[in-house]
Amino acid sequence: MRRVFPSRPFAAAYSLVASANVSEPVAILLDRIPLFRGVTRDVSELAGGLTNRNYKVTTPDGCFVVRVSPKDADLLSIDRNNEYRNSVVAAQSGVGAPVVEYLPDEGVLVVGFIDGVTFTDDSFSIEGNVARVAASCRRLHAGRRFVNDFNMFDIQRDYLRLVRERGFRLPDDYLEFMPQVEMIRGALVAQDEGTVPCNNDLLAGNFVDDGAQVWLIDYEYSGNNDACFELGNIWSECGLSIDALAELVTAYYSRASHSMIARARLLGLAAKYGWTLWGAIQEATSPLDFDFWSWAMERFEAAAAEFAAPGFPLLLQQAQRDD
Repeated sequence: MRRVFPSRPFAAAYSLVASANVSEPVAILLDRIPLFRGVTRDVSELAGGLTNRNYKVTTPDGCFVVRVSPKDADLLSIDRNNEYRNSVVAAQSGVGAPVVEYLPDEGVLVVGFIDGVTFTDDSFSIEGNVARVAASCRRLHAGRRFVNDFNMFDIQRDYLRLVRERGFRLPDDYLEFMPQVEMIRGALVAQDEGTVPCNNDLLAGNFVDDGAQVWLIDYEYSGNNDACFELGNIWSECGLSIDALAELVTAYYSRASHSMIARARLLGLAAKYGWTLWGAIQEATSPLDFDFWSWAMERFEAAAAEFAAPGFPLLLQQAQRDD
């Protein structure tokens, strides 16, 4: 049975966990934001974040999400200025929430609240939703380029160096699969199509359906990347079947492509392997009461099983072939 754990930071699980009574420090912080200063406001905390604290703020002018970030996000390779600038670009593409305020010294980003239904993994089984997700990804990817790049192979290497230098906990046989990761990296050269602006963190909680379209939220890990990483990471994080991944890739490219399906799957494996270390870092450093180690091991065990599977060499071959 697949264990289900909440997403990484600022997933849009728009369920309220507190009433309008918030702590005094939060009220003081909101007073520093020009939009909320001196106006009637209703504030509720939102569930779902494992790095940030998120609040829904309702004023006479509308509803907003205030995301308050910790000061040590650099351990997770998060650049808040890049996130802000990319969030603006994503909003311009029509699939990201509008950006309202950014206070870098306070670690605060304010975006418009999207009134819709937050996806769960089961949402992908609803007819038409895979195609709608593919359409939103294409729209983001066709927009203006982001201000930075994102490469999971580089991120994984940086995470691993940090984990080893600081003596953080690491799965016993984690390093045994580094050769498979290099095999993936080599195989992807053959059909490389360049990079596009990607969210790179599309867990189910980062899709919000307003009935007309599927919005893509949370740009902490955004950057220009291989489009197939976006698709493969969705497969990985949302628990999609191989058939559903094939449907997603086919809808994205508007044609069946065995090489692109294999490419997305390989990048999804690289994502599982890399995000394992995200969980290891959080397990060692986060003050939150959450089982980050189990979160990490779920991803590692899934990646290790596929690395060791008899079909892995064939997957590498498929990714290098012309359709």
